[in-house]
This record gives sequence, structure tokens and C-alpha cells, in this order.
Amino acid sequence: MSIGRSRSGELWVLMRARRLGYGRNPLRRRVDRIESAIVFGAVLAALLMIPIAAATGTAVRNASEHAAAHRRAVLTQVQARTLEDTESAPDGTGQVDTTVRVTWIDPAGRPHEGRANVAFGTKKDAEVIVWLDSSGAITLPPRPAGDSAAIGSAVGLSLAMVSWLLIAGLARLSVVPLNRRRMRAWEREWEIVAPRWRHRQG
Repeated sequence: MSIGRSRSGELWVLMRARRLGYGRNPLRRRVDRIESAIVFGAVLAALLMIPIAAATGTAVRNASEHAAAHRRAVLTQVQARTLEDTESAPDGTGQVDTTVRVTWIDPAGRPHEGRANVAFGTKKDAEVIVWLDSSGAITLPPRPAGDSAAIGSAVGLSLAMVSWLLIAGLARLSVVPLNRRRMRAWEREWEIVAPRWRHRQG
């Protein structure tokens, strides 16, 4: 059973190789072998782009997470209280938060007031989390760790897709002059063969 499977595998590989233009086939011209080499190179380049895209996505994720960790280190998280009600979320806009006035107490016991983003539907006197910069002003919160992973994955996948499209486009453009040479070769051979066929038919 294993010998039969091994021979079947070898036969499949041999058939694929002959289909790509490798092996001794007198019907294949030089342009056919060049085209096969271009296809093989394009497939190899596309496969090599997978680890490159994965490494790029990982690097972007690490850089994004490092920036978010640095931002979390320099910002201060405080508990605040809303000073007004918020309206319901408008339909069809996709917006999930709005800006309201909030107040908080600093470590020295001094009250502060500012405007912060809260979810639609938040009521007055609700407790919310706000982030302060080094000057004590309200600023945007640091990016969650999950966002860094999503950004890295999106960059890696986008790089792979764009590179595959570019490789496929370059391969197709490279084959165009080969097809022209192939057609000219067929026309020259037909000019030689056609009179012989007409002579035999006559």
C-alpha cells in the first residue's frame, strides 16, 4: 500500500513538473520554458511573502503596544462624575459616545472640571473614568492591547494581499511579450507547413 502511494505521489509530482515545462518535451519551445520559470518564480515569491508579512505584522503590533504602554505610563487615570445627562444615540450614525462636562478631585483635594467622552445614555452624576495628561488636562485614553493586535494583523494581511496582487500583475505582464513571440513562431512554422499540407491534399 505504501509503495503504491509513493509511486502515485511521484507520478503526481512528475506530471506537475512536465506541466510547468520541466522535462524532455520536444513540443515545448524556449518561450514555454521561460513562461514556466516566471510562474514558478511568482509562486515562490508569493510563498515567501507569507513569513515576511507575518513578521511585519508582528513588528507593527509590538511597536503599537509599546507606544500604548508608554502612554499608559505617562497618563493618570481618575474617577470622575458627570454633570449633565446625555442624549440617546442618533440612529444610523454609528456614533457610540458624546462629550459632556465632568468633575473630579485631584490627590490634593482640589476639584476640577472639564469635558470628556462618555457613552450615549449616560445620566447625570454617573461615575466615569477619565485620563489626564502631565498638565492635568483630560486627554484620550491609551489604546487597549487588543487594538494593537488587530492593527498588526490588518497590516500583515494587507501587505500579503497587496504583494500577491503585485506579483500576479507583474507575472502577467512578463508573459505578454512571450505570447507575442510564441504567436510569431507559430506563424513562421505555419508558413512552412501549410504548403506541404496543401500539396498532400491536392
